[in-house]
Amino acid sequence: MADIYDLIVLGSGPGGYVAAIRAAQLGLKTAIVEREKLGGVCLNWGCIPTKALLRSAEIYHYMQHAEDYGLAAENVSADIEAVVKRSRSVAGQLNQGVGHLMKKNKITVHMGDGKLLGDGKLSVTKDGKTEQLTARHIIVATGARACELPFAKADGNRIWTYRHAMLPSEMPSRLLVVGSGAIGIEFASFYNDMGAEVTVVEMMDRVVPVEDAEISAFLEKSLVRQGMTIMTGAGVSEIEVGSAGVKATIRDRQGNEAVQDYSHVIVAIGIVPNVEDIGLEDVGIECDERSHIRTDGLCRTNVPGVWAIGDITAPPWLAHKASHEGVIAAEAIAQTLGNADVHPHEIDPLAIPGCTYCRPQIASVGLTEAKAREAGHNIQVGKFPFIGNGKAIALGEAEGFIKTIFDAGTGELLGAHMIGAEVTELIQGYTIGKTLETTERELIGTVFPHPTLSEMMHESVLAAFDRAVHI
Repeated sequence: MADIYDLIVLGSGPGGYVAAIRAAQLGLKTAIVEREKLGGVCLNWGCIPTKALLRSAEIYHYMQHAEDYGLAAENVSADIEAVVKRSRSVAGQLNQGVGHLMKKNKITVHMGDGKLLGDGKLSVTKDGKTEQLTARHIIVATGARACELPFAKADGNRIWTYRHAMLPSEMPSRLLVVGSGAIGIEFASFYNDMGAEVTVVEMMDRVVPVEDAEISAFLEKSLVRQGMTIMTGAGVSEIEVGSAGVKATIRDRQGNEAVQDYSHVIVAIGIVPNVEDIGLEDVGIECDERSHIRTDGLCRTNVPGVWAIGDITAPPWLAHKASHEGVIAAEAIAQTLGNADVHPHEIDPLAIPGCTYCRPQIASVGLTEAKAREAGHNIQVGKFPFIGNGKAIALGEAEGFIKTIFDAGTGELLGAHMIGAEVTELIQGYTIGKTLETTERELIGTVFPHPTLSEMMHESVLAAFDRAVHI
């Protein structure tokens, strides 16, 4: 009789492999099933390699503006093949790292297509051969993939998803990006810095529409100054692919349509959960109207012994949210199996930070100003600009601001929103504050080091209570 695992994790992305490691740390006999590469989309095709691309574009931008720092750099050029090669090398290194972690934690890896069979059983098929595994608990962590335009499927040649955009066969000359969420705006920023002429089309009334309205407005102005064309309240109704490029029919905010020529198109209009052919219907797992698996606060599905985490569940669809859910699920499973020393907790969506790595960067946590008002809060808002910070000026990065939102009655930190250099590194300070349920009193009383960008966080809090010093 085959061994029975305590836990099998279906999918090895940032949710799946973290869940497996935490389960192994807790003494559970654990296996992981992966059909492609350990690390999933995030490590191999998303979060990490895109940041490698963006880093190359950032350095290229600085080299082109070397004289702003009293330096000289002549005949600066970019080699898109070399940039992509570096990105793939970074992904490959981390993929090997996940493999090492599996061995270190004695997690059995089964490569192939996994499918739930019910009663704790799961089949794994590879190269026409199928094996059957059994576990007391199963975590589904199969992630998601890019949505496509129904009238213009991605071909990898002229119409790209994020995967194609990471492995371009050639450098776009005139690029259309459909969608201005994190993925779309990051690729728009990358290719614009690399020299492409970029147009962004967003159906909502502003770019990065999940962010605070002031952040969206600031970003749009910045991107336009960088040379991008931004069309909000607009849509693409038709794309005709030719041998040398595409013709896109774009409807503007006023409803007028025009045909524009582009060399390539990146479609970044959202994600679709990977729910097909993994046996969800066969075992009776409930999904919502968008096909995402329904779970409770501890990541349990409606089927006993089956759990779900990451992009296959409810938003926000973020790698760090998936990893945190992986820990929650692993600890809840360990507790179910008799471990009284673990105490899993439900995740608070309002304490999950979001980061977008365009230029300038965006980071946020908690409620936007509009959402805070809609929730009935009487609020106090503080803002502090980068131009008022000595470190930002010394870095040559005086573009941006930090905004904090507090409940006027209790002093509760409701939300924080940032745009500017390195704000994706700064946001965790406010995230810790929200997790600790801090008020303005603790933040005002905290000593921030000088000279740092983090001082702006302090000044933004002070500004909310009419106490800002440096502006």
